[in-house]
Amino acid sequence: MLLKRHLKNCEYECGTDEAGRGCIAGPVTAAAVILPESFKNKILRDSKKLSLKNRSSLREIVENESSTYGVSHIFMETIDEINILNASILAMHKSIEQLKVLPEHIIVDGNRFKPFNNIPHECIIKGDDKYLSIAAASILAKTYRDEYMEKIHEEFPMYNWKQNKGYPTKEHREAIRKFGITKYHRKSFRLLPEQLELNFNSIPHQTIP
Repeated sequence: MLLKRHLKNCEYECGTDEAGRGCIAGPVTAAAVILPESFKNKILRDSKKLSLKNRSSLREIVENESSTYGVSHIFMETIDEINILNASILAMHKSIEQLKVLPEHIIVDGNRFKPFNNIPHECIIKGDDKYLSIAAASILAKTYRDEYMEKIHEEFPMYNWKQNKGYPTKEHREAIRKFGITKYHRKSFRLLPEQLELNFNSIPHQTIP
């Protein structure tokens, strides 16, 4: 299924999406992409519906063939301070700021956004499976975030972030129960079902001071 090239008939329409909103560890990551009119791809769609191999190859295609793109991480301390929704929107804004061309219009995956530089925008539910630029942004956001989680996995392998990418799997929650939290965990999230009955202040050096 070929996705639509744009929503508005303009040369510089930007698609933006985020990854990691539902995680309990690691950053929330967003990307913004402007694609040229000539761009076509038969397999590009929502990154969650693609294999690792396809995501990797599509990342290279998007980076090489897009008119411009930006990627931004918003880290745990900021997520805890301003909440995950605001952090997700902030990540999108910061990725748009990196674009070499000012967008004429912004299309956003999901239903929440805040105006950016008075540029018209539209939120689109499941937009990453409808529009090429949002799908391209979803590819970049997911692959860049996965890459980050695989990197910090080496520092704390007991949480298996290489596999779960920071999502609250049973294995991840059991590791928190056993080892406590790290500087990469989102302290404002419900990390364990019983609202973290363990005392974070008593956890050894891994805990954020």
